[in-house]
Amino acid sequence: MSVEKRRTRSTAVMAERRLQCSWKRHVSEQLKIRDRVQRHAFEEIVLQYNRLLEKSDLQTVLSERYQTDKYEVQRGHESSSGTDGGRSAVLQQETSQMRIKHQEELTELHKKRGELAQNVIDLNNQIQQKDKEIQSNTARMVVYQQQTSSLEGEGRELRSLLQDLERANQTLKDEYDALQITFSALEEKLRKTTEDNQELVSRWMAEKAQEANKLNAENEKDSRRRQAKLQKELADAAKEPLPVEPDDDIEVLAEDAKAAGETSPKRPLGRTPSHVSQPPGGLLDSISNSIFRRRRAPNALSSSPENPEPPSGPCAEVRVPTTALHVFEAHDGEVNAVRFSPGSRLLATGGMDRRVKLWEVVAGRCEPKGALTGSNAGITSIEFDSAGSYLLAASNDFASRIWTVEDSRLRHTLTGHSGKVLAARFLLDNARIVSGSYDRTLKLWDLRSKVCMKTVFAGSSCNDIVCTEQCVMSGHFDKKVRFWDIRAESIVQELELLGRVTSLDLNHDRTELLTCSRDDLVKIIDLRTCSVKQTLSAQGFKCGADWTRVTFSPDGRYVAGGSADGALYIWNVLTGEVDRTLDRKHNSAINSVSWSPSGAFVASVEKGSRAILWSDM
Repeated sequence: MSVEKRRTRSTAVMAERRLQCSWKRHVSEQLKIRDRVQRHAFEEIVLQYNRLLEKSDLQTVLSERYQTDKYEVQRGHESSSGTDGGRSAVLQQETSQMRIKHQEELTELHKKRGELAQNVIDLNNQIQQKDKEIQSNTARMVVYQQQTSSLEGEGRELRSLLQDLERANQTLKDEYDALQITFSALEEKLRKTTEDNQELVSRWMAEKAQEANKLNAENEKDSRRRQAKLQKELADAAKEPLPVEPDDDIEVLAEDAKAAGETSPKRPLGRTPSHVSQPPGGLLDSISNSIFRRRRAPNALSSSPENPEPPSGPCAEVRVPTTALHVFEAHDGEVNAVRFSPGSRLLATGGMDRRVKLWEVVAGRCEPKGALTGSNAGITSIEFDSAGSYLLAASNDFASRIWTVEDSRLRHTLTGHSGKVLAARFLLDNARIVSGSYDRTLKLWDLRSKVCMKTVFAGSSCNDIVCTEQCVMSGHFDKKVRFWDIRAESIVQELELLGRVTSLDLNHDRTELLTCSRDDLVKIIDLRTCSVKQTLSAQGFKCGADWTRVTFSPDGRYVAGGSADGALYIWNVLTGEVDRTLDRKHNSAINSVSWSPSGAFVASVEKGSRAILWSDM
């Protein structure tokens, strides 16, 4: 590289020297040409001028000679005035004529001398103008030579830069060709790996289906066997009744006694062996019992409800939606939340227009029933209580509010958070609620006293909440799902996902937790082991916001979720595959989905103003 630079530098120096010699020769030739042109133009004038000077000198000599002759003639005339008078007169006449002639010649010579002097002056003026032009041209030539030198230097620099760029371009081209070859090889490898992966997934799914079928068959056989054994034992017990001993340990359930109309809990309803004892329950046992308890406490808020809606039980048949029954404009702006009432008769939507709207589902259509007002900012989440008499809504004005559904009256306004309230849920006793906020806290509220009972710092913004009697599960911005013991105000367990948690939902048996996160994955967590049981995904599914909600079907067999492209995805939990994709109805990302407790309808809302009621009708 250094040798090449030295060669280039020496070549440039030689070219510069040649350029200097060439312009010197050029200047010399121009000066010679100027000398020849100007000398040739004035050669004749100089010659004539020299002749005139010679003539002038000759005239001076002749004049002096004539003067001498004149004096001599006068003296001779004076000396011989008397003897030679006639001859003198002749000489005087000739002298006069000669004087006149010489005078005329002298005048003519003076005239020519003046003309020649004027020509010399004019030529001198021209010479001065030419000298000035030569000086200006010389100055301009010096400037042009400097510009030429600078331009030649720039040209050399540009040529050097061009060579460097050409070398760099060639290097980049070689690297690009190598990368292209590598990319082609990797692409082919990826294609083969994808094909192998698809084959393995299909084989794995087939094996899982076979195992599930075998397990279902074994469970069914085991159930039949237990049922037959139970029937046999009941028949034997009916044939031979056992006497009741006075010292038997009798356990009576208060709810069963009340349902049977008993007035005394001591009436024997069954026999429990005295040697069977309950194990001591710790914190995890109490939370596990609260998670899986299926009986709900009586509605504490509905002591005097106005036309309460009867809660629905487990759904007998879930209908997977196939058709958009009703597409309607729900709010003036973005719709953030949607929820069916427990009896599936009412549908509630909450939007950025600060209102919660109630819709009555009649003949496959959503007819407006009323609006719940009082919020000072957009609604983020909504929920009915277990009887469908009250509606709870969280909003961006740092508060949660409760309305009575029948008369649309605002009953409670719970303030205390220092950030947006992103989720609020009733506990199972309906007398307490839990709210989660952007200020990274969870608050437990007592609706009887209308005060905040406890505040728990979660460490991260809470996006969604689900509750049982003594346990709260919260999904957070830091990708974690936290399990809280309400009584101890402490975290029982944490589970970290791969993306920010946007949604939580429980199945009907409260044994599985459904999560949605910003890594575009929907996961089912087994609450008995606190581990991910199943992961659901789809090719086009993309979580559109930090508050995108997904939901279980009432029987827990399906999962419904909305994507950022406006498509509604239905997954089959048993197979883990997408059962159905409903698209081309929403114009923007789907924010929330709700499945009616009856299993007949699915409602979805979007970032636009539209809501859609789906079914298979």
